[in-house]
Amino acid sequence: MPAAGRSAETGGPADPRPGGTGTQSQEGAPRGDFGAPSVRPTAAGGAITSAATARDHVRTLLSEHGRTGGENPDAVIDVLLVVSELVTNAIRHGGGLAGFDATLTDGGVRLAVRDNSDVVPVQAYGTGEIPRTDRAHRTNGYGWPLIIRISDAVTVEPCPGGGKTIRVFVPLT
Repeated sequence: MPAAGRSAETGGPADPRPGGTGTQSQEGAPRGDFGAPSVRPTAAGGAITSAATARDHVRTLLSEHGRTGGENPDAVIDVLLVVSELVTNAIRHGGGLAGFDATLTDGGVRLAVRDNSDVVPVQAYGTGEIPRTDRAHRTNGYGWPLIIRISDAVTVEPCPGGGKTIRVFVPLT
């Protein structure tokens, strides 16, 4: 199956180029850099402003292409968990969500989440080790280890004009 996506910006079709690597901009031109800052409407017309709306967007993308888990329903749960963590991190630690894109490929889902902070989380290049603490019921510090353990690739790229885009690939196999 070739790469497929639905622009979170326009609800339009995926990049029409062979092997499409991104989504289309509002002008219809292919965009593979996932870098345009905005709060983007979903295919259903709502805006992606929270982890819940981002998960709904990815769920719709998967469903539209018949990728609902089949033999491995945990893979869909993994993708949605990574979506939740990345979007929540952008909102809580990155100065707000500035962009979100999801592209379906043969092997999984490419995610790109942009925020407004130039700060690269040190945990993004960690080992995926769960934090050790003496405090009982610690409430944070688990997101990046989960992202690293579930994703095949994690990159953090600075954006022109400030902010950063975090890209991950989450397998569906």
